[in-house]
Amino acid sequence: MVIAAQLPPPREEFRPDVADASARGRMLLWLGPLALALGLGGLGLTGSLLGRDELVTWDMAGRDTDGILATVRNVDAVHGTYYLLMHGWVELFGDSALSLRLPSLFAAAGAAAVVALLGNRLFGYRAGILAGFLFALVPAVSRYGQEARSYALVMLAVALATLLLLRALDRPRGLWRWAAYALALTLTGLLHLIALSVVIAHVCLLAAHARRDRSLWWRAGLALAAVAVVVAPFALLGRSQAGRQLYWVPAPDGWALLSLPGEVFASAVCAGALIALALAARAKRRAPLLLCGTWALLPPALVWAASHGEVSYFRGVYVLCTLPAWALLAGSGPASARRSWKAAASVLVALALITLPDQRQVRQPFEHNAPVPLDYAAAAEVIERLHQPGDAVVYDRFDSWQLDGGVRYYLPRDMELRDVFLTRTPAEIDDLYAVQCSVPELCLRGERRIWLLTQGTDFPFNAIDPAQAGALRSRYTISTSTQVTGMTVSLLERIGAAGAAGAAGGVRQS
Repeated sequence: MVIAAQLPPPREEFRPDVADASARGRMLLWLGPLALALGLGGLGLTGSLLGRDELVTWDMAGRDTDGILATVRNVDAVHGTYYLLMHGWVELFGDSALSLRLPSLFAAAGAAAVVALLGNRLFGYRAGILAGFLFALVPAVSRYGQEARSYALVMLAVALATLLLLRALDRPRGLWRWAAYALALTLTGLLHLIALSVVIAHVCLLAAHARRDRSLWWRAGLALAAVAVVVAPFALLGRSQAGRQLYWVPAPDGWALLSLPGEVFASAVCAGALIALALAARAKRRAPLLLCGTWALLPPALVWAASHGEVSYFRGVYVLCTLPAWALLAGSGPASARRSWKAAASVLVALALITLPDQRQVRQPFEHNAPVPLDYAAAAEVIERLHQPGDAVVYDRFDSWQLDGGVRYYLPRDMELRDVFLTRTPAEIDDLYAVQCSVPELCLRGERRIWLLTQGTDFPFNAIDPAQAGALRSRYTISTSTQVTGMTVSLLERIGAAGAAGAAGGVRQS
């Protein structure tokens, strides 16, 4: 006779608050925060012009799969997974600003829903739904939910990996639960390596549970080892490229660390409010506070410490993955108070009101190019309005990142403008930077009219490469010069074609 071993019951540390878990309540738990994040993020979704980094996404997503893989071997490997995902998305839905930004909006809304589910498991139903709403109200969630970059997806992946870890701890013998956790954590690392710092918080949680079940160490160890095997090659490749991509990021001082929350939350007021609420966090057990506390605090501290070597990684956007933890901690305090629903509603209304100016700010037309606004759309409109067949173009690539990509994005796709000094496009050399003519005089083909687009309001010939300026100045005069926000759009006419008038290169403002 065979006696079956009785499996231990599921752990109860992180079970939902059953008293409030009616069918309607369970749906409201995640659907309410999801709807709020979707509504806030959708408000003004296409109001801001595409930013420099978004233009890189557009460029990379437009390349074929082989081109993307070849490029990330040279540069930007840390975003390679995102570019591949966006390539598939653009193939299906096009490359309009709405299409490019929708994946981020959906990810931000999904992250709000997952935060609510996490809060339910860690602190109870009221804390969960409050945490989800608080997360949705953070201006940075709307800001990066409206940007065609990977950061909203990273927040979703981090929160989802944490939720799946809790599910694995419910039934440690469930192989598929550990596999799901490993898959979510792998996706986190492939989307952004720094976000893997959340593993420290996960290990702290595992340590608290392993006191009663030491088998958790080898089960979790196998899952983390599988993640490491997949992510390590990307980490090594990304590390080798870091100096080229992050050379401009300064090493942080102590004040930079203290001022980081305002950047991460995209609102100093919101950061102060949520941190104050987090200090009042309450839980029946220590493990939830340990998990969320280490998740919120350790990644920024580690990035700050690591940024004093050869390369600095200290950017607020790189630790957006900590926002779910702050929302969870902030939601637990008011939810434990008497008349908790009234307290929760008051907190939400107050946060919505005090962050209203910052919510408006993140929707400004040039917010995605801050602090140097460039009105690509207005520049493109000037060219489109005055364009003539045979026109050529020269872009300021001397001290301006993605000015050419921004104007090209907003120009009609069927408008032909020969890029005078361009010899090889970034896609042709599997890079993010173009190769320009080494001898500018040899690249001029006698075009009658050339559009010159430069950053700033300086005299146009002073804003471009001196060799290019010399080649143009000797053959062309500035016919008109129109200033738009952050840029100058000049029309050059060949001196022979324009006549002798204006040979000195005078400027007529229009």
